[in-house]
Amino acid sequence: MDARVSGRAREWIRLLRPEQWTKNLFVFAAIVFSHHIAHPDFLLRVAAAFAVLCLLSSAVYVANDLKDREADRNHPGKKDRPLARGTIRPGPARAAFFLLAGSGLGCALLLDEGMLAVSGGYFALMTAYTYGLKRVVILDVMVIAAGFVLRAVAGGVVIAVEVSPWLLICTFLLALFLALGKRRHELLLLGPEGANTRSALSSYSAPFLDQMISVVTASALVAYALYTFSPETVRKFGSANLLFTIPFVLFGIFRYLYILYHRGEGGTPERVLVRDLPFLGNLALWLIVVLVVIYKAGPGP
Repeated sequence: MDARVSGRAREWIRLLRPEQWTKNLFVFAAIVFSHHIAHPDFLLRVAAAFAVLCLLSSAVYVANDLKDREADRNHPGKKDRPLARGTIRPGPARAAFFLLAGSGLGCALLLDEGMLAVSGGYFALMTAYTYGLKRVVILDVMVIAAGFVLRAVAGGVVIAVEVSPWLLICTFLLALFLALGKRRHELLLLGPEGANTRSALSSYSAPFLDQMISVVTASALVAYALYTFSPETVRKFGSANLLFTIPFVLFGIFRYLYILYHRGEGGTPERVLVRDLPFLGNLALWLIVVLVVIYKAGPGP
């Protein structure tokens, strides 16, 4: 009995995809870059916003698996998802969807109306993606990137600080970079049959995706470099020392490209990157340098 209960619990956890919650860490960007990370009340509000986004993103994953459960049975990686395998029935999954969505939006309202507006927009956008936008070539990856931007916006709204346009641009380009890498991996993994599981793949080709990845990679690097020594950034942090973080950004992007092109991985960036020790070490060093530069200087004028 205990083994069956434990196994069923694991299937429900898999359905909610908690490993994907790492994407919601973008909500902490605003509190880091606004000199408020040491403010307990603000930190608690951002943590609550993170929880809200986790509830809503899990609701979207449940909706996605409900809609695609037939197609997922033909996918080498998705065929073992609980709804595709039949270990969780559609009825309880639908109930879970409404519970997660209602809880997430309700908790957002408890934080404030601004958080409800942003998180509601995120939920609506991702739901539209699930039920149609993911079939539109190019728009599919742009919608994913927009979801990351809304996560960053939520982090600013919940503590009532203005989110820098630079932060939003860099977030969008980084998310677009990862989304294009994921599409490339799916295309090469599934080949011509990929359209059976993701219809937009039929409109992509490896050379086309490689061109877009090159454009977005260069754009992301230039945008981040311009951000580090822009007059706004120098005025805010009291120096242009944030430019010393550029090598870490370069290494992180190049490391992901190495993983994508030489290891043939990238289908699940949230898993690949958190298991790659060089990438994690680089990320930790980037964060340390960012914190030193920002908080050593103190709040700008």
